[in-house]
Amino acid sequence: MIQADLNIILPEILLALYAMIALLAAVYTGKDKIAPMLTLLTAGLFVLIAAWIGLTGEGENVAFDGMFNDDGFARFAKVTMLLSAAAVLVMGQDYMSRRNMLRFEYPILVTLAVVGMMVMVSAGDLMALYMGLELQSLSLYVVASMRRDSLKSSEAGLKYFVLGALSSGLLLFGSSLVYGYAGTTGFAGIIKAAGHGHVELGLLLGLTLVVSGLAFKVSAVPFHMWTPDVYEGAPTPITAFFATAPKVAAMGLFARVLHDAFGGVVADWQQIIALLSVLSMFLGSIAAIGQTNIKRLMAYSSIAHMGYALMGLAAGTAFGVQALLIYLAIYVTMNVGTFAFILSMEKDGQPVTDIRALNMYSKTHSGKAIAMLVLLFSLAGVPPLVGFFGKFYVLRAAYDAGLGWLAVLGVIASVIGCFYYLRIVYYMYFGEEGEELDKGGSPVLWAMLMGSAAIMVLGVVNLFGIEGIAQAAAATLVQ
Repeated sequence: MIQADLNIILPEILLALYAMIALLAAVYTGKDKIAPMLTLLTAGLFVLIAAWIGLTGEGENVAFDGMFNDDGFARFAKVTMLLSAAAVLVMGQDYMSRRNMLRFEYPILVTLAVVGMMVMVSAGDLMALYMGLELQSLSLYVVASMRRDSLKSSEAGLKYFVLGALSSGLLLFGSSLVYGYAGTTGFAGIIKAAGHGHVELGLLLGLTLVVSGLAFKVSAVPFHMWTPDVYEGAPTPITAFFATAPKVAAMGLFARVLHDAFGGVVADWQQIIALLSVLSMFLGSIAAIGQTNIKRLMAYSSIAHMGYALMGLAAGTAFGVQALLIYLAIYVTMNVGTFAFILSMEKDGQPVTDIRALNMYSKTHSGKAIAMLVLLFSLAGVPPLVGFFGKFYVLRAAYDAGLGWLAVLGVIASVIGCFYYLRIVYYMYFGEEGEELDKGGSPVLWAMLMGSAAIMVLGVVNLFGIEGIAQAAAATLVQ
């Protein structure tokens, strides 16, 4: 029995062992001298494990008496997280090395964070949920303040830690209430206690607190306050990491808890998620309008995009989960390309984050300007780019679930959000002549930017088959 359980969690075990061995190897050898090699090795391992999970995983497997689920939903999320984490490690290596920030701890902490994320999306018990969540969070607190000589980076890590501790407290208090009223921490037992009949008020209060704790992790309003400061203060490659893999993990965990533990009381949590969705979409879209720092702008953009993703979750249906997965995969791809562009914004070798520095960027960097234009239009949901289909799926899921008002508000928020994306396009093509940004740049960043933009265009044909995979994954979560 133990052997079978260990086989199910083998990818997580291998990554955890790799992190510990790499830590010992680095400490007793060259330390920061081997950081570039360690970063590439870690990224390669992520890709290999993603391929292993995606190509060999099948069926629905349960380990440790239901504490860990290995199903299509978890595998979809894990592959997305691993590939995005690998992409961010590779494209950020040159940036970190040139600024003397590439410590050997960086890829190791990212590995431990990814292990936590993988446990999160497979959790079948409140204890496993919390273990995965805290392993991810503690690693992210440290990498947020990786730049030790920067006051903003230290502030970002501290704010993230303090507010993260608050969210963990909410989550734990909610979990204790759920345990008290359900008599178990297992999702299978909770869904029986929160059946289709009368639900205890204490159980609903516990659910509300758990939702509040998880909303912090996905930057949903009103639990978003850490996001702009952390995005701005953290080194840009780490900001790119925050904007991709952890978002998928937190949203996957959100869906897992609501459907596996509280799937019998959809009506009780549907309105809460719908409210979080509306607040996130509108605050993210409106607050981003006044931003001139592109990292803060992307922070508010991520808040708005998590609002759209929550729209799929609010539907409470299998199609809603399918729409959520499609949206997350598209969102991560767009963000990888966008942050590759942001990493390439430099003047005299120093990073530039002011969007006004992009004035007439298209005159000197025509190829990169076109690729960024495609990504910005896709982020805005302009048809026929792939980003439009992501929004179309979640809007349709909300409408089909009887939440037509939510879909209408989603369209309005999307129109508002177009402004700040188009403003960057305006600067690149019609802005005033000014000092030019550096030419050249890392070929890796160029490849990531062009590849992401190409996916936004070519994916229109059949979304690279992701629709069918997401449908099968959603079917394993919502029976």
